Amino acid sequence: MKRIVAPLALVLAATTALVAPTVPATAQQQDQSDLAKVNDYIRSVTTLTADFSQTDRNGQTLTGKLTLKQPGKIRFQYQKGVPLLIVSDGKALTMIDYEVRQVQRWPIGNSPLGALLDPSKDLSKYGKLVPTGDPTVLSVEARDPKRPEYGTITMIFKRNASAPAGLQLYGWVMLDSQNNRTAVRFSNQVYGAPVADSAFRWTDPRPRGRSAGS
Repeated sequence: MKRIVAPLALVLAATTALVAPTVPATAQQQDQSDLAKVNDYIRSVTTLTADFSQTDRNGQTLTGKLTLKQPGKIRFQYQKGVPLLIVSDGKALTMIDYEVRQVQRWPIGNSPLGALLDPSKDLSKYGKLVPTGDPTVLSVEARDPKRPEYGTITMIFKRNASAPAGLQLYGWVMLDSQNNRTAVRFSNQVYGAPVADSAFRWTDPRPRGRSAGS
């Protein structure tokens, strides 16, 4: 079976430095307003389920189901036949490879996903708007300038009056340390539905492993 490594780009580091262009004060004010809306979105979402499609730099696409529960819990359940699972229990982000019985863990704050999974963070301190040319779409790049090795995430939102804070999470793009790009798109988003904490447990495939993310 061909090894699938695309999900590693969700958590590996990025070192690309991007320089923000000089913009007029009115544009800066609009950017701050839009960043505030994205902050409101992250703080408004209690739960989210969605279908996802993930495409790596080689054009390989995987699909699956996303489950999110704030604060800090997320699960990427890949399509049948893909022996990978990415899950966060609120403290650590874990990637489980059931084919080789390998488990890797990172503190959430060490992953670019921390920008989405920590409602206490203020995007205005480490995020910036990326021009899209479409007034209905917001694109926000977030990374910790003090820890560029933690990675970069560019979150893409569409304005939608019926979604939390008037925004719908459409997807994101991440970069790894070799500047490899992985894009994730979402569809069939459902907000606020009950999600049990058990959804973020996992079975340890290692010999004598323990279950439930231990």
